[in-house]
Amino acid sequence: MKLTRTLGGLTAAVLALSLAACGGSDPTKSSSGSGGSGSSKSIVVGSAAFGESEILAEIYAQALSAKGIDASTKLDIGAREAYIGAIKDGTIGLVPEYTGNLLTYFDPNATATSPTDVNAALGKAVPSGLKVLDPAPGEDKDSLNVTSDFAQKNGLTSIADLAKVKGLKLAANPEFKTRAYGIPGLEKFYGIKDISFTPINDGGGPATLKALTSGQVDVADIYSTTPSITANNLVTLEDPKSMIAAQNVVPLIRDDADSDKVTQVLNSVSTKLTTDALLELNTAFAADSKPTAKQVASDWLKKNGLA
Repeated sequence: MKLTRTLGGLTAAVLALSLAACGGSDPTKSSSGSGGSGSSKSIVVGSAAFGESEILAEIYAQALSAKGIDASTKLDIGAREAYIGAIKDGTIGLVPEYTGNLLTYFDPNATATSPTDVNAALGKAVPSGLKVLDPAPGEDKDSLNVTSDFAQKNGLTSIADLAKVKGLKLAANPEFKTRAYGIPGLEKFYGIKDISFTPINDGGGPATLKALTSGQVDVADIYSTTPSITANNLVTLEDPKSMIAAQNVVPLIRDDADSDKVTQVLNSVSTKLTTDALLELNTAFAADSKPTAKQVASDWLKKNGLA
């Protein structure tokens, strides 16, 4: 089952759409299905305990295998503390991560929010023996969304535009009321005041979506790669002042697992991983046919000429 995750400092349950297809693999056993032989030179790619991370791990492993690099997977390891421990002790050699959260994990006092600043700070914060490669343009983070009708009627394209909506009603997890990127951030960065806040503790899930689409609220905080965004034709508002910290997908790898060829392969993958691509992957994973993360990854790699 897909577990909770922390994005932009907010720990929340992830959408049931993404829950449905997640496998329950044994975190102590690596899979050779991605081409790994278990030799000492093989790269074991780990994942966190949620579907998107599993898909990304499979993408990394299969892309490496397609280029003749011995790679296997060890999925569903657990929360960040667990898989960071695994990469530090060499149980795994590579794991997909998110720049903003990884930065604050290694440096709790970090204040960077823009992609450029987060990437620069992250490169300095990663401990000896580990490194991050090129981040992908795609992000999985808190995002403020409105219905297409509401956006059109009010001329909304960015968070800044919300300042012209009188009596703004917003739904998000309870923590949004006090988080730096939440209600305080909306006032500090964009001058938006007097917001009517509806706390819904489902991480931008079905209850939050219903509140938005029914008109109970005007705007809702939903993770940026959640399939319901495209399924309901929602408009994700731009964040020109980087109120919400960047959360670009990035490979975290051990120095002794890396090589010029490995870097080349993973950087090539990252260039294709846009936010739209992440949405596409999560939507495919939530299909009624219940495909595995391995199959979703394989289809995407073939479509993008990477396998």
